[in-house]
Amino acid sequence: MQQFTIPQFIDVEDKIIGPITTRQFIIMLGGFMLIAGCYKLFDFALFLTVGLSIFGVSVLFAFVKINGRPFHLFALNVVQTSKRSKLRVWNHKIGMIELDDETIPMPAEKIPAKHYSFSRLTELSLIVDTGGEYKGEQLADAKIETLNI
Repeated sequence: MQQFTIPQFIDVEDKIIGPITTRQFIIMLGGFMLIAGCYKLFDFALFLTVGLSIFGVSVLFAFVKINGRPFHLFALNVVQTSKRSKLRVWNHKIGMIELDDETIPMPAEKIPAKHYSFSRLTELSLIVDTGGEYKGEQLADAKIETLNI
């Protein structure tokens, strides 16, 4: 059998410039490009205000980790959680469940549970323990009856 090496540390990002990863470099590069555009468009006071806020946001998204995950995944989870409803209510009506746009039919009657006798349970456990080699007396009788019909 051929030996294969299993990759280790697959969650570690590749470093390109010292301790900076590719993702961090691209985020910071985009932030600096936005700051350069602000320098050309705005006067100096507005440029400082907007430039510092863009720099702060780009550093936040590039370097901050919350619970060991990058900040952009945290921000995405916050947005998804805020879109969900705050209250979940159990619908105890039998028959139909009404959702926002559709109604889903539910089965009206329950399937009765089968209650087996102790001897039948013993026989079933013997079938399972033998891996199906022992067929069981009731199962063999049922097969013979179906063959005779």
